[in-house]
Amino acid sequence: MRSVGLSVATWRKSSYSNQDGGACVEVRDDFAAVVPVRDSKDPRGPVLVFAVGRWSSFVDAVKGGGPRR
Repeated sequence: MRSVGLSVATWRKSSYSNQDGGACVEVRDDFAAVVPVRDSKDPRGPVLVFAVGRWSSFVDAVKGGGPRR
């Protein structure tokens, strides 16, 4: 597995985030092959890293109301 350098990452908060610090995610979308994702309430916590295609499928499913069967 290849290491992804995130120490100086610029994160983008979900457009659904609010000022109350609700359940939000931050993503970094400037890598060619992967999308790092973290909890905006715990920026020093763990980071999940998804392949771009998998992340796109997830976002499309969320926008569409769930997986298509």
